[in-house]
Amino acid sequence: MPRPTSNGAVPWPAEYAERYTAKGYWEGHAIGDRLLAVADANPEAVAVFDGTQRLTHRQLAERADAAALRLAALGLGPDDRLVVQLPNSAESVILTYACLRLGVIPVMALPGHRTHEIGHLVEHSEAVAIAVPDFLKDHDHQAMAAQIAERSETLRHLLVLGDKIGDGGVDLRELCAAPGTPKDRAAVDAYRPDSRSIAVFLLSGGTTGLPKLIARTHDDYVYNARRSAEVCDFGPDTVYFAALPLAHNFPLACPGLLGTLLVGGRVVLGSPSPEKAFALIEREGVTATAVVPAIAQRWLEYREDHLEADLSSLRVLQVGGSRLADHVARRVRPELGCTLQQVFGMAEGLLNYTRLDDSEDIICTTQGRPMCEDDELLVVDELGNPVPEGTPGVLLTRGPYTPRGYYRAEEQNARAFTEDGWYRTGDIVRLLPDRNLVVEGRDKDMIIRGGENISAEEIENFAYQTPGVARAAAVAMPDADLGERICLYVVPEPGRTVTLADVHQVMEHAGTARFKLPDRLVTVPELTATKVGKIDKKSLRADIARRLEAEAEGDA
Repeated sequence: MPRPTSNGAVPWPAEYAERYTAKGYWEGHAIGDRLLAVADANPEAVAVFDGTQRLTHRQLAERADAAALRLAALGLGPDDRLVVQLPNSAESVILTYACLRLGVIPVMALPGHRTHEIGHLVEHSEAVAIAVPDFLKDHDHQAMAAQIAERSETLRHLLVLGDKIGDGGVDLRELCAAPGTPKDRAAVDAYRPDSRSIAVFLLSGGTTGLPKLIARTHDDYVYNARRSAEVCDFGPDTVYFAALPLAHNFPLACPGLLGTLLVGGRVVLGSPSPEKAFALIEREGVTATAVVPAIAQRWLEYREDHLEADLSSLRVLQVGGSRLADHVARRVRPELGCTLQQVFGMAEGLLNYTRLDDSEDIICTTQGRPMCEDDELLVVDELGNPVPEGTPGVLLTRGPYTPRGYYRAEEQNARAFTEDGWYRTGDIVRLLPDRNLVVEGRDKDMIIRGGENISAEEIENFAYQTPGVARAAAVAMPDADLGERICLYVVPEPGRTVTLADVHQVMEHAGTARFKLPDRLVTVPELTATKVGKIDKKSLRADIARRLEAEAEGDA
């Protein structure tokens, strides 16, 4: 397995890099250069609309370059890291674009992250700056960032989006507002990053607690977005609705924001709530969007009572993040009037799409096939031996946009990647003869709640910090709205009582994201073990399913 380079990223072996370049997957261009070329070719076409600002491709490029120079004036330069924790907005797009032009590496944090997660990302990436809203919903992000900065040895700048900028904060609206001068472009060109350098840090959804950093290069991420746009038939007439947080790989580059901008299309930023989303689709003529299964179900339910909403412009509804039930998938075309595209992928690389011209049966019962002919797939049993075609097994993969390791994480890399570079996805799949995949489950100890990946180990670590807890195990429990919720099994210490509120208090004190709070606590006298002595989580998942079924029958 290749060793990390001086910047902490694990490179592809030379022979693979040569192959991917020769086949045209890696073009040798930085993402910012590709975006500028599109702006030159389509200067007056609208690029971004966030409900208040409508920017053309030329205006977006000019503002990004002006913002890049203002970042440089603050002392940021190539290979510096900037944690981006922003709501979907024109400023979040401009700032990301500016970073890609300047060679500053954005670390894509989720709006729901709190001190526990953001502090880790700042420390692990050695970030010199952070971009946050002043307030979002009920949380003071600016105060949180200031507290993290006080403890950080590297964090120097707080960029703040909002009306109340604290002492020492940089007004992000001001930084992103003015278009600059014609000379700005040449000045920013001087910082042009190498195409093999890190373009962006995405976050892993792994099982080992706090997120790992996934270093995506300009070469591989341009291909990620560009090839996705080809598969999804995106073009200059595409109006893409970014309903999910742009920090996720799915709405960022699958094809998402970057894929749409790279073909000269328009990105509309907004809320996934059905009443707001349907109005936006009608008003802006949205042609494509991406959601998780929980949102897709809410849209279908809302549609039943709102047939008057005009969704005729919507051609493609992408659904990914977790498995979409077949019976729900079959409702999309007749009820929403658009083509469903199932997407099974990961921030670590591999992307699978059902094709727009696939049969309805393939679209509704599989999670697609790889987008690249050089995406290598290997399905193995628990001993690592290949299984027969159509037999469930654990998916391993390699390819031109699947990195060979996490950033500065040798211990995790030894578990997640094989010596010859295969990434162990942890997904249990069936590989069909036509290369379409059917996702059957996971062997990773992970819970997917409303599209957010949550480590069971992390929840358990907090449980063990709760007074009175002797043993704990977190598992996924089925949920009609969110797909899965978090169920925590607890064995209390003798004579002690533990409540869900007790665990929540510990987690909230630590400043963890609210979407990680367990939804249910089950007290048991003991936790059954497997033959090798591990907690038998399969039996726990079956137990909570039985409990839910019995409760539903009782309600009925």
